[in-house]
Amino acid sequence: MTLVFKDNREFMKALAAAGELVTIEQEVDWDLEAGAIVRKVCEEKGPSPLMNKIKDYPGHRYLGAPIATYRKLAITMGMDPDSSIPQIAAEYVKRTNQQPIKPVLVDKKQAPCKENIITGKDVDLFSLPAPMVHDGDGGRYLSTWHFVTTKDPDNGDVNWGMYRQMCYDSKTMTGPLLPFSDGGKVFHGKYRPRGLAMPFATVIGPDPLSAIAACAPSPIPEPEYTGMLMGKPVELVKCETVDLEVPAHAEIVIEGEILPDVFLEEAPFGEYTGYRTSPRDLRTVYRVKAITYRNDPITTISNMGVPTDEGQLLRSFSLCLEMDTLLRSQGIPITGAFMWPESTHHLVVIGVKTIYSNIAAQIAQLVFGSKLGPWFHMVVVVDDQTDIYNYNEVIHALTTKCHPKKGIHIYEGAGTPLYPFLNFEERLKMAGPKVLFDCTFPIDWDPLSEVPRLVSFKTVYPQEIQEKVLANWEKYGFKAR
Repeated sequence: MTLVFKDNREFMKALAAAGELVTIEQEVDWDLEAGAIVRKVCEEKGPSPLMNKIKDYPGHRYLGAPIATYRKLAITMGMDPDSSIPQIAAEYVKRTNQQPIKPVLVDKKQAPCKENIITGKDVDLFSLPAPMVHDGDGGRYLSTWHFVTTKDPDNGDVNWGMYRQMCYDSKTMTGPLLPFSDGGKVFHGKYRPRGLAMPFATVIGPDPLSAIAACAPSPIPEPEYTGMLMGKPVELVKCETVDLEVPAHAEIVIEGEILPDVFLEEAPFGEYTGYRTSPRDLRTVYRVKAITYRNDPITTISNMGVPTDEGQLLRSFSLCLEMDTLLRSQGIPITGAFMWPESTHHLVVIGVKTIYSNIAAQIAQLVFGSKLGPWFHMVVVVDDQTDIYNYNEVIHALTTKCHPKKGIHIYEGAGTPLYPFLNFEERLKMAGPKVLFDCTFPIDWDPLSEVPRLVSFKTVYPQEIQEKVLANWEKYGFKAR
């Protein structure tokens, strides 16, 4: 039976057992100090900090960087923390290839997120410890590791998406809702043209698998996708003031409406690219009608910046699995797809058996033309002899197999306005040039006389010699591998 955490509190116990949680008992300031702690943790790939005392907010806590490493991702899946990336991916694919599992509704009395309910004039966003995440941010960002629940007004399809939210005043949040995101498509394509406000519910501190589902680009509704990851239905509960449902074991839920005809200033903010690229501008407005939360609530913090944080890691992970599925569905003989989180999910490496010419160009056209395309701009295609998860092998292939003139191909396409290399006009137009690095030798080269022989431990020694050396590695005096 798969180990499933019903909430972040159970998940934190597993993190602690694996040495991936540090509990901070001294008071931490919400104004930059907490953000600085989480940023340092992300850059060092350290254990998640649980901050039990927050300045000005007795009874509130912070959990930072909950799933910012592959060790923590393995723990969320109930796996050994030392599982390899391919092992984690195989387990993820196994679970998500099952039939969708519909959520179940529970009574409000069974929902910890309803332990405290605030509505109407009593609503005050600043009663929650929204941190000042980075020095220079445009305001305090309450929603950095969360998801926003919305519903299609025509077919009732539910979407969970991670769209940042800055506190503007006591009852208002603002943030970008990009038109190519799933939630943005519904808001800009259906609600705004009709002059209708879109109901929303922001879920802060959901269980870890619900958070992962909210990052995934799958066409399956996120509540059902969460059930697939859990192996059982996720428990939801009805909201107080909007016709939406949220995970019953979440820490904090903020309900309200996204206004169709009002826009307020938001940003700048430290982005997932590792830069500040969003200028202060008019952005989508969330008008808050209710706040519900658990006793002793835990606000989760993801600190975007130089890799890696949760957004980079999980988007990289889920995007490359969707690419893998897409390419295999087209009969492309790939060995796998991996998106380096350190590239801020802008670069994907795809391994392929080169059975015909121009296969790398076909791969690039397929992935750039898919719904995943706006999120990245570099594709590196290597042959089936290169381990796509190995930095050294990929860099070596890029610098020795990619012809500087024939192997680099430029494409035009859609992109995110957060690309740091775009000029201001390109960001406004969401233009996104793309590039393919073809790191495969031409198929018509003679394998004996024209294809260079790779000189490595795995390729130039007989199998029996390799096995002997590996078996005696520690006897030679080396550390265990």
